[in-house]
Amino acid sequence: MKKQEMEQLFISRCGGSDEGVRIFNAPGRVNLIGEHIDYNGGYVLPAALEFGTTLAVRKRADQKVTFASSNLPYTAEIGLDDLGKEKTGEWVDYPIGVIVELGKKGIRLTSGYDLFFHGEIPNGAGLSSSASIEVVTAYALLSMEGQPTDKVEIAVLSQKAENQYVGVNSGIMDQFAVSNGARDHAILLMCDTLEYKLVPFRTGAYKLIIGNTNKRRGLVDSAYNERREQCDAALRIVQQEEPEIQYLAHLKPERFEELRDSFADEVLLKRAKHVVEENARVLQSVDALSANDLTAFGKLMNDSHDSLRDLYEVSCEELDVMVEEARKIEGTLGSRMTGAGFGGCTVSLVHEDAVERFVQEVGAAYLERTGLKGDFYVCGVGNGVHEMKGEV
Repeated sequence: MKKQEMEQLFISRCGGSDEGVRIFNAPGRVNLIGEHIDYNGGYVLPAALEFGTTLAVRKRADQKVTFASSNLPYTAEIGLDDLGKEKTGEWVDYPIGVIVELGKKGIRLTSGYDLFFHGEIPNGAGLSSSASIEVVTAYALLSMEGQPTDKVEIAVLSQKAENQYVGVNSGIMDQFAVSNGARDHAILLMCDTLEYKLVPFRTGAYKLIIGNTNKRRGLVDSAYNERREQCDAALRIVQQEEPEIQYLAHLKPERFEELRDSFADEVLLKRAKHVVEENARVLQSVDALSANDLTAFGKLMNDSHDSLRDLYEVSCEELDVMVEEARKIEGTLGSRMTGAGFGGCTVSLVHEDAVERFVQEVGAAYLERTGLKGDFYVCGVGNGVHEMKGEV
């Protein structure tokens, strides 16, 4: 959305003129490879998307903050002194949580504000709509207040808002990618230390296609907790031989092979094998992308999905069907599930000449095999949070 279009939307909802209105944008994100690695102390490789959340902000003459969205009917008007006193259970808890965390850092709003959000990220698709809202709120309010806008600190603050105020125990990857993304680059992030570097992701004639299975992800929370417990148990087995290893992902694949006989439990062996090999795949992906070898990267994407399906067991029929059909399309270099699993999205790397065929044929086959209608989003890799200056 262009800046002028967002200004008109804002004025139609909030009244007044465009004087003093500033427009900010934060993207959604997709994890290209490195699934269920963040809590195992390894690397992930997310990228910011070209669509996300746009926020129009204007100072008010009073001490009230208003929240409205073009996507959802719920609105709120809250006095500065009352912000965060009680949760609403609505989407506004995400920006309110950010304001609460800013206050904990000693950054208190000096005036009231009108906040109007326009989201382009499909709800429930696993593309980080909540992180996008949090990060754009933090960046915008810090900018309006004349405060520094350190993007790493914004990511950490936004994660705290989601963990401590909203009550969702998410990792740092989503907020970090949304905040620090860069066009035509992925981010190699060590989730434990927040060390990161930008990795060229020059897709050339290839496009990312996000496929939303539209499968409700009812098992995610329980399975997530179970996988974490299994990884902790696998780590304790490893530590009997390698006591200095603090995280499963720190174990090298060749050393893991030497320790295979230590695992009496086949399930724990499979979980550990995925973590160790997936972490290695992330680093191999960086080498492939740095060499602009998209074919090698696509193969690693395929290997990642197969591991998540067979070893970590967090895929599902709908994800597997969408991936299977995607791989049948000539021009698809790789396809995998992305996110926590048991539904949500796939990500595929597809030649631009095959995009139309991909959407039509994968969509038709998916509907026939599952009875569900998939949604597809063709996109490139965009920038992290920023103030809009009239660009699309």
